[in-house]
Amino acid sequence: MGASLMARNIFNQPPKDEKESAAPSPTLQKAAKLPGSIGGLRDSLREITANSIRDIEPDQIDMDGLRDRLVLEDTSIDELAESIRKHGQQVPIMVRPSGQPDRYRVIYGRRRLAAIRKIGGPVKAIVRTLDDDASLIAQGQENNLRLDPSFIEKSMFIKEMQELGYKPGVIQDALGLTRQGVSNHRVVIDQLPDGLVQLIGPAHGIGRRQWGDLAALSDKVDLVNSAKEVIAALPDDTPSPERFQAVYSACSHKARADKKPANRGVTSVVKNESGDTVGTLTVDQKAIAIKIAKKDNPEFGQWLEEHAEAALLQLFDTWRNESGSGS
Repeated sequence: MGASLMARNIFNQPPKDEKESAAPSPTLQKAAKLPGSIGGLRDSLREITANSIRDIEPDQIDMDGLRDRLVLEDTSIDELAESIRKHGQQVPIMVRPSGQPDRYRVIYGRRRLAAIRKIGGPVKAIVRTLDDDASLIAQGQENNLRLDPSFIEKSMFIKEMQELGYKPGVIQDALGLTRQGVSNHRVVIDQLPDGLVQLIGPAHGIGRRQWGDLAALSDKVDLVNSAKEVIAALPDDTPSPERFQAVYSACSHKARADKKPANRGVTSVVKNESGDTVGTLTVDQKAIAIKIAKKDNPEFGQWLEEHAEAALLQLFDTWRNESGSGS
């Protein structure tokens, strides 16, 4: 319970001092578990964080765990690396001990770790002994607070967590969603064909309704192959939201173009030698319909009602004799 509480709250405030590397005080850890004011809890956790930062060589940290982002974009990593080179690492990552001596597994901070690997030197890290559930909650909440993952990234994260057997409460805590919110994300990702999201990317700003609208086209359009064609024609540096819009526009247009026009058939009016309307004859690809309006010729309508079956059989026999189908 203590590890879970710590994982859910430890990143509410940034650390005040990254220079200290002493182990956290047992007294402070106990204080963090006790009920009390929100302000007091935050103060305790901030002090724990500040006093538990270590310098760790990047090659001692393994990049494992669940994928919560679609891509670690090279351009953003380069920008972050340059910022850290100039100003230092302002926010630590979080790791937990691995099963091997002097090795760690990253909980959150994958972008910062990738950036520091580019420029060299140790990475500032908070070391926490967390179980899988608490580690997942920490990873998800830190990303929600700092990185604002897109709707589709959250959806894929939820799908992976569920397939790995994480309990609903853990998944909800990791992303700060209600049970219905988790369900809404999962419904959309389940409707999308495999590989489509990887082609488009995280598409920040594209929400549930838009992804749902694209998924709804899957029974009319081959979304993956259409996306490949559209994206191949775009510049390589096209932002992910623009890729989504281009794919959606092309697939919507194709769905409309492929839609078959309504089969209305051809209707002709049948008149007698005096020019009076006898009835109408409608022919389409599926049927032939004869319609007699009783108001136009009530007596004929009454007679036909009584003799229609015999007349139809007589017409069928005439066709069979003329076509030779009866021989």
